Amino acid sequence: MAKGRFRAEKDALGVKSIPSGAYYGINTARAMDNFPISGVGPFPQFVDAFVLLKKCAALANVKLGTVPARIGRAVAKAADEVLAGKLRDQFVVDVFQAGAGTSHNMNTNEVLANRAIEILGGKKGDYSIVHPNDHVNFGQSTNDTFPTAMRIAARMEGEKLLPAMRHLSDGLAAKGKEFDSVLKSARTHLQDAVPIRLGQEFKAYSASVKKHVRGVAAALREAEELGIGGTAAGTGLNAHPGYRSEFVSNLRKFTNIRFRTSPDMREAMQSNYPIVRVSGSLRDFAVDLIRIANDLRLLSSGPTTGLAEIVLPPVQAGSSIMPGKVNPVIAECTDMVCFHVIGNDHTIALAAQAGQLELNVMMPVMIYNLLQSMIILTNMCRVLRDRCVDGIRADREMCRSYADRSMSLATALAPYIGYARSAEIAKESVRSGNSVPEVAARMSGLPERDLKKILDPYPMTRPGIPGRGGSGKKKR
Repeated sequence: MAKGRFRAEKDALGVKSIPSGAYYGINTARAMDNFPISGVGPFPQFVDAFVLLKKCAALANVKLGTVPARIGRAVAKAADEVLAGKLRDQFVVDVFQAGAGTSHNMNTNEVLANRAIEILGGKKGDYSIVHPNDHVNFGQSTNDTFPTAMRIAARMEGEKLLPAMRHLSDGLAAKGKEFDSVLKSARTHLQDAVPIRLGQEFKAYSASVKKHVRGVAAALREAEELGIGGTAAGTGLNAHPGYRSEFVSNLRKFTNIRFRTSPDMREAMQSNYPIVRVSGSLRDFAVDLIRIANDLRLLSSGPTTGLAEIVLPPVQAGSSIMPGKVNPVIAECTDMVCFHVIGNDHTIALAAQAGQLELNVMMPVMIYNLLQSMIILTNMCRVLRDRCVDGIRADREMCRSYADRSMSLATALAPYIGYARSAEIAKESVRSGNSVPEVAARMSGLPERDLKKILDPYPMTRPGIPGRGGSGKKKR
């Protein structure tokens, strides 16, 4: 072991050599030895949330006089450097780690302590200047900092997800307006149904996404309630009575988000309800987004042997063997992202129910899965609109031909000649291959002038009884 390349650090388990250039310390090094599991470290968003938490804590402790001012300010300055992008390679603990996230908390404490030591003129590892536990972690425990950082990270990532969801909804609404005059056949049970306008389908997609924007936003508000200050068991042991309010005041100032203290610190430590609620709202959105993406795939199927009512923008070659083939790759990717989100939610649900008594120790996998879901949904919403929805074209002639040929046009006859006779006309249309208007002219007994009004497909896409006007009243 070359002299000068390592420094010795000691804990309750003994002495360990740490690379001299490392800002992490012995607790992190032991975690690296113990958990070579996935090779995947924390998301930058979680590093940000945890470091911001430590900054708010340091400044609160300075104000309350529980940490010396020069030390607390050095820790806050070190935190600012990390938040600006420095030392990111020092957050090295695997996602799958010691329960509750103690390893990640200590990784953060050690990095900030060692950088603060340098700021104060010392050398890394000289914890007599700034100590990871006694100073950076003062008035805290992994048990209250980790769930608090989870909520901070989720709420802040929501600031990116919600605009992306609105971006998608707006794109679908724009297509709804563009396609409002495109008449087509609706389909129920994948069978011909009454006429609908293509624009109405797209407006419905937009409305669905908007509902999920509201659902996700409501869930994210639950994440604004923080159990910080509960320390080890939610009782607040070793934390100044004013610490909680001072911490939240700092956090609000730095994020411009209305974080608040939990009315029950024990509950906030025992339960991960806000994380489950946010994840559940993402799952719900994913379920509907799969449906929408699959509709786009189905409506664009073909181009010669499928529905081919819409044309998706070609973005890449679709086959390594079939020349000229183009596939709905953006919609397919959307499905895969959503499947993953649903799987992540299941893991989060299992982890959340696995808590015992005062603590849930499964939190590291919960926040990793939640942030992954939020990140990939944010990106997918933007890609789905920008590289797919905005470029969709309608095949008006194909859409209209399906509408004109649909046996379900006979539905409009029911108020005049009854369901049974209308069904006979529909069956004869299918049997003979003649259109419903052609068959109705022979079998309905209604005047040709009335049939023309009754069987005009466009009025069928609005409320009312065709041929009687919007009120539905029978003409005399």
